[in-house]
Amino acid sequence: MNGFTNARGCGHGRRRHRQWGEPLLQPVFTGELLHRFKHELGLHTALDTSGFLGVRANDALLRGTDLVLLDIKSWDRATYREVTRRPLEPTLDFARRLADLGKEVHVRFVLVPGLTDDPADIEGVAAFAASLGNVGRVDVLPFPKLGEAKWQALGRPFALRDTPCPTPGQIAQAGSIFGAHGRHAV
Repeated sequence: MNGFTNARGCGHGRRRHRQWGEPLLQPVFTGELLHRFKHELGLHTALDTSGFLGVRANDALLRGTDLVLLDIKSWDRATYREVTRRPLEPTLDFARRLADLGKEVHVRFVLVPGLTDDPADIEGVAAFAASLGNVGRVDVLPFPKLGEAKWQALGRPFALRDTPCPTPGQIAQAGSIFGAHGRHAV
């Protein structure tokens, strides 16, 4: 297994991290990895997903998952579709299923100035996360410009090239909106 994962010595115990894009594109492989890491190696497991393909996560895959890192890019349906090219509802349905199963979730919200920074948008994600009952924390992730080189390497235009990184004040404001809903934002 060391050929496609790397060990991280952070937090409590040993951890493995697999980052190849959306893991639910390969649910059988992902489920097998999670099962082996958790049950054979005794590792804490996390599934990092957009949730759009949550219907592919069967009960066995979720039994091998200790934590779900769930990306909710926007509460506004039009913005969500603009950012992801997909509808929001499958992600919300998956989040509700995880809540019904009592599966621990950390919501990841990328703060993009001019796109996802509208307080009403953040308020919607915050209220939804609070309604689930299984969201332990929210990661407010400031939009990074790191992806620009990847787009250039692909010979494609980077649509957010002129988008600034959020200011510390914008990040704090987003965190306070989540905090007002009882969700610890980091």
